[in-house]
Amino acid sequence: MLFLILSIICSVTVGVIFKVGRKYTLSTTQIVAWNYVFALLLCYFFYSPDLSAIDASAPWSIYIPLGILLPAIFLFLAASIKHMGIVKTDAAQRLSLFIPIVAAWLLFDEEFNSIKLLAFLIALPALLLILSKKTDNLNNKWVYPAVVLVGFGTIDILFKQIALTTSLPFTTSLFIVFGISFGIILAVVLYEIAIKKAQFKSNNLLFGALVGVFNFGNILFYLKAHQAFAKNPSTVFAAMNMGVIIIGSIVGVVIFKEKVSRYNYFGLLLAIVAIVLITFSQVIT
Repeated sequence: MLFLILSIICSVTVGVIFKVGRKYTLSTTQIVAWNYVFALLLCYFFYSPDLSAIDASAPWSIYIPLGILLPAIFLFLAASIKHMGIVKTDAAQRLSLFIPIVAAWLLFDEEFNSIKLLAFLIALPALLLILSKKTDNLNNKWVYPAVVLVGFGTIDILFKQIALTTSLPFTTSLFIVFGISFGIILAVVLYEIAIKKAQFKSNNLLFGALVGVFNFGNILFYLKAHQAFAKNPSTVFAAMNMGVIIIGSIVGVVIFKEKVSRYNYFGLLLAIVAIVLITFSQVIT
């Protein structure tokens, strides 16, 4: 469970960085671009990916869509927050949990015992209660959170497939995916600078570096968790999403003084129960 805990901490930290960054005039695309620069550097210097092993036999059918999806969903996430608000966007991101869980059953042939099924039945109302907050945003551009929901669910499935790939070390696979993502977002940044006359600002570099470090840790530990729980991918899918919500909610209340209703607190309690049941189901399997 150590890798899962580290991945959750890194994921929540990325959210905190973006939350703090809203106080400044920042470019989301430039932050995402710098994020991949630092993620690539970390991956290269700490894990020395075997670039000579990359050839046509590599699972490009996984690498390419994942490399495109990662920066694209970052941008849709920002657009969803702008048009629909943080609450609805966060709900869409976390409810994407159920897409990889269904995939664990249909695609990865995972057997679900009664305890795990009960945990998932508890997890759904927990998510809805945790994310039930009032919002003054009256825009109805549901396409953004809808894309966020489907996108994050698909990304989880693709990362699971990378974790199961044995033709290349997963750190090499990670380097390839980061490289594709950087190429995509760099094209967007250059377009904004050349056509929209966007300005380069140093604070985008700073925030991008911070996001890159913790985003790299998030994905790396997430893949290691999938390797550790190779026969139970739903355990990783569920514990990761629920853990992020619990820790994120605690950080929001304690550090950012966000208001939490009794429904939210009850949802957190249900989430803890769901995670305990998921963990217990793993032990008895």
